[in-house]
Order: sequence, then C-alpha cells, then structure tokens
Amino acid sequence: MDHSPRRRFLQQIALAAGAAALPAASHAAQHTSGLLLPPRLKAGDTLGLISPSNATYRREPLTVAIESLQALGFKVKEAPHLRSRYGQFGGTDTERVGDINAMFADPEVHGILAMTGGSGATRLLDRIDYAAIRRHPKVLMGFSDITALLNAIHQQTGLITFHGPVAGSEWNTISVDSVRRVLMNAEAATFRNPAELSGGLVQTQYRVQTLRGGKARGKLVGGNLTVLTTLMGTPMQPDFKGAVLFLEDINEEIYRIDRMLAHLRLAGAFKSLAGVALGQFTDCGPGEGGYGTLTLDEVFDEYFKDLGIPVYSGAMIGHIKPKFALPVGLPVEIDADAGTLAMLSPAVR
Repeated sequence: MDHSPRRRFLQQIALAAGAAALPAASHAAQHTSGLLLPPRLKAGDTLGLISPSNATYRREPLTVAIESLQALGFKVKEAPHLRSRYGQFGGTDTERVGDINAMFADPEVHGILAMTGGSGATRLLDRIDYAAIRRHPKVLMGFSDITALLNAIHQQTGLITFHGPVAGSEWNTISVDSVRRVLMNAEAATFRNPAELSGGLVQTQYRVQTLRGGKARGKLVGGNLTVLTTLMGTPMQPDFKGAVLFLEDINEEIYRIDRMLAHLRLAGAFKSLAGVALGQFTDCGPGEGGYGTLTLDEVFDEYFKDLGIPVYSGAMIGHIKPKFALPVGLPVEIDADAGTLAMLSPAVR
C-alpha cells in the first residue's frame, strides 16, 4: 500500500471535497431533528382561509384579503364557516374547530391562513385533531389571537407554525418579502428592522433598543403576551427551556403588561430562556392615571435586564402593518446588539 505523503495529501483533499459536497439539507437537519416541517408554498397552490377567532362583519375585507392572496399567486379556498358569526366569533366553537380540522385534512389545500385575530381561539384547543395535523402537516400562519393555535399545534405535534400576517393584514412590501423568503423560497432568513429615516436626521420608527447585549441560540416561541399567558399551566404551554422568546401586545395598559410578565415569571417561563426579542406593544400606555405608573421601558428593564441573557426591544413583530413571518418552534440565533433573529435552517421543506 502506498503511504507516501503525496497519497495521503490527495486522500485528505478528496475527503474535504466530499464533505463540502454534502447537501445543505444535511446541515439543516442538525437544527430540525424532531421537528415537523410543512411543505413550502408555491405559486398556484391553494390556501385555505379560516376564521378561528373573530368574525369578519363586512364583505369588503374578505374580498380584499382574497384578492391579495390571489395577487401573491395563490388560489383561495374558503372554509365552510369563513363568513359565519356567533357573537363576536367567526362561528360556533364546533364550526370553527371543524374548519381547522377540515383544512388540514383537505388534500387540495396546501397552506392555511387565519382571516383575522380577535379572541376565541383558546376555546378550540382541546378539540383540534392533532393526530391528523401530524399526518398532514401544512403551513399555518397568523398573529394576535392566533398565537394560541400556533403554540398549541407546535407543542402537540412538533409542526413549525408561523407568526405573521393574517389574510386581512396589509400586504406591504416588507410583509410580502418576508412571507416569500420564509414560506416559498425556503430561505434561512435573518429578521432585521430596516433603517427607515422618515425624512428626518435619524431613524424615528421601529428603532431597536438593546437591553442586554450578546448572542444566543434556541428554538423560537412566543407571540401575543395576553394570549400566551392564557396557555400557562395547560398542555398547550410552550416549552421555554433554552428558548428564544418573542412577545408583542396591543391595547393593554402598562399595569396589565406588568401583571402578565409577573405571571410568566412566577410560572418559571423566564428561568432558562436563551434570549428575548420584544416586539411592538401598540397603544400600551399608562391609562387614565397617567405616568403615576411605571413606564413600559421600566417594566421591561425590571423583568429582563437581570436574566443574564441577550434581550432587545423594538422588533417589527405584532400589531403593525409591516411585519415578519416568524417560524414558531424553529431554532434561531438572537443578536441583541444588532437587533436580529436569524433562522438556523429553512422552516419549510
């Protein structure tokens, strides 16, 4: 056998070349082991449209939503009770959960979008056919009250779900780009607020603030703070161990934000987090009493600065027009100095 230095060198070159030629999927598998990735969406696919939370009271928003999805290149299939109403809800509990189960089971439907948020999704969580979802994994996307579905389905099935626009959202350039990159192009995207100066000398909109710098990795969990709090102590509660937590909310006075964060802390959600990305807390002010209360900045400082982990605020997540499509359950890297969340692998296959 030839043991010459030249022979050994050539063998090493061949091994290095073989390693470099391994498909990207092998690297991605390191981060997605045990997770259920839905098939990517393609132009011409059919999106199922559901109303698992609030009803839509007028025809025009439904028309605009359907036309928007068609403009993105998709066909749209309405759930049987999309236009139903029971009180504030988009149908009875039986009707709404039936639509969720039917859309996951329907072979003609490739992805599922909620029409809107609101309230009521938590009423459905113990009646969802999670076994059928495991058999027929699909893209599911929404935000706000849809936080309940996203986290419960991921927790019960391992399916990566998506915190992003609902069908009735404004489909602006930033939102469309995020959806295309994450759900259609299968990119491992990095979520970073764009530098938008609003014509002024410095950036005044969607600024990032670093509460504690650093980088960390963990699976991404979270969503609307109010809804997430209702999942605590239930089988649908996310696994916070080693996770990167993202939070947002709307129309909650600061003392309520403080109370909900106290609830999460008392429940142990903050004990072993890897990092925190705080999104937009839209119209969350002090209420009628004015600033006799803590400010939102002070509340965030008290709960998160001493955790010893990377934390930043101001991410474009929540009840705002331009928003990211975040993969719930996928491993990400948070960089609190740069104000970024970077996917470690694609979220769809």
